[in-house]
Amino acid sequence: MALFQAFDICASGMTAERFRTDIIAENVANVNTTRTEDGTPYRRQIVTFAEKDKTTFRDFLSGHSRSYGGNGVKVTKVIEDETTDFIMEYDPAHPDADENGYVSYPNVNIVTEMTNLIDASRAYEANVTAFNAFKGMAQSGLQVGKQS
Repeated sequence: MALFQAFDICASGMTAERFRTDIIAENVANVNTTRTEDGTPYRRQIVTFAEKDKTTFRDFLSGHSRSYGGNGVKVTKVIEDETTDFIMEYDPAHPDADENGYVSYPNVNIVTEMTNLIDASRAYEANVTAFNAFKGMAQSGLQVGKQS
């Protein structure tokens, strides 16, 4: 694995986790949004990751690729959570109440979002730690040829 490839892998992880953090923040910010542009309550967003530029072992052996191994992570899609139901709350005075007086609130659970935020934060920190370790190795490598 080339040194700069290691930096790229860490940077892709940090970028992906930062994007995930932004989506979590959007979910939390819209926890009380009962009407979006299309007239429905806000739906929770979920980020999906995948390996970036996957190199197969066959490509490596045939010489089509210079390196074998991981190439980082990328965001493949952001989907709406269709599996979780909206939260129904009785409030007949609310302007978005239905004929029975119930309001549909977004399917955002603050505890779940905060847990995901901690997870994203820890993953980001792990990538920063790895990046700094590779940076230290690069600096040590540059000092090898230096006379004391």
